[in-house]
Amino acid sequence: MQDLRSGRGGGLEALSNRVVDLADRWFPDAYVFVLAAVVLVAIAAVAHGVSPMQVGIAFGDGFWSLGPFTLQMTYVAIGGYVVATSPPAAALLRRIAGLPASGRSAVVWIALVSIGLSLVNWGLSLIFSGLLVREVARRTDIALDYRAAGAAAYLGLGCGFTLGISSSAAQMQANSDSIPASLLPITGVIDFSQTIFTWQNGLMIAVITAVAAAVCYWTVPGPGNVRTASDLGVDLSIAEPEAVQGRRPADWLADSPILTILFVALCLCWIANRFVAGSPIQHLSGLDTYNFIFLLMGILLHWRPKNLTNAFARAVPTVSGVLLQFPFYAGIAAMLTVPRNAAGQTLSDAIATFFIGASSGPTIFSGVVGLYSAFLGLFIPSAGGKWVIEAPYVMTAAKAVGAHPGWTVMVYNIAETLPNFINPFWMLPLLGILGLRAKDLVGFTAMQFIVHLPIALILGAILMSTFN
Repeated sequence: MQDLRSGRGGGLEALSNRVVDLADRWFPDAYVFVLAAVVLVAIAAVAHGVSPMQVGIAFGDGFWSLGPFTLQMTYVAIGGYVVATSPPAAALLRRIAGLPASGRSAVVWIALVSIGLSLVNWGLSLIFSGLLVREVARRTDIALDYRAAGAAAYLGLGCGFTLGISSSAAQMQANSDSIPASLLPITGVIDFSQTIFTWQNGLMIAVITAVAAAVCYWTVPGPGNVRTASDLGVDLSIAEPEAVQGRRPADWLADSPILTILFVALCLCWIANRFVAGSPIQHLSGLDTYNFIFLLMGILLHWRPKNLTNAFARAVPTVSGVLLQFPFYAGIAAMLTVPRNAAGQTLSDAIATFFIGASSGPTIFSGVVGLYSAFLGLFIPSAGGKWVIEAPYVMTAAKAVGAHPGWTVMVYNIAETLPNFINPFWMLPLLGILGLRAKDLVGFTAMQFIVHLPIALILGAILMSTFN
């Protein structure tokens, strides 16, 4: 049997090639998927008995209903990026990059950092972990497989972030203002105490992290087969800052921390009042407060206004997919929930009936929802946007079979994110930092998907039975 870590001929490289060939041949751009989803749902709604005019009106009425949530998720990514690229973060990078004693331990270390940061902010995880890979790769005392390290940096987006406080589905459900009007009567508000901050989710995080680290350890290519950044033609040199060509008096404020200090002091008053006035968990689950804190951290860590504006400008391209696609998801959700007659039956109701029929109780229901969400995640790589589509019928079915609503959201979270290991949509910002292509990482991340999927589905279903 050929060594999986060999990186040649069979094993990991052969799997990588097959997955990449499949993706190159059959996976179009994510925007094409969302257009196809709009057409398919519209056809299904008409077949269900809703008139084409009603379908079109519902789509248009719902198109902008995710406006506040779209902006909130955009700032989640931007806030994480701004914090990750700040000078103090760069200093921290250099310090922790020197901790691993070998190339293999470095890959595992990067994986743990990626998952840990993703529980706080997925944008922070993606950018900081990518920069950490480059910093470790500059070391000359260890042989780091640059591909395996890059794949480890992606673990936060592949299996971690939906279990943390930047989970888009959990955040949406915890904020009434973020939930589309068509969805709110179905799901209601579900705060973090029923989703993220449950002991069941803590156990899931521990298991997922341990499994991810083990897979990283065993899939690092063995001696003689390591591909370093140099082998892959990646330039790790650090660009020198451009020399300042003259200075205007107006530049003084942009280069001075005075305004930053005064602004941060003002904002700290609001934050202190916010957390004193109520439950910290409740306020932390509010996207407005969460994003405000992260943006404030970025402003403080960059210290000078000019540095902050430059970092913010670099962060904006990373959220183009969110800005483009989320309105389409909102329109799809509206089409799913438009009634076909006076009795109020919707396409969402029909799909919910299927889930109820396929489930003999909450435990089986959990497995069915998880498997379905993982499959759909291959084609719609957006946790928050996809939840808007699934929630109407998944939550209706959950109520019917007696499944815990909060853990139903987490079952969705657990399974939905795993296809990110195969569909490289969210990998693009990381690839830009690393200077690699998707096929350099997909073989490693595909192994994570294969191992994680059955474990996540089974454990999620078992834990559903622990809720009364």
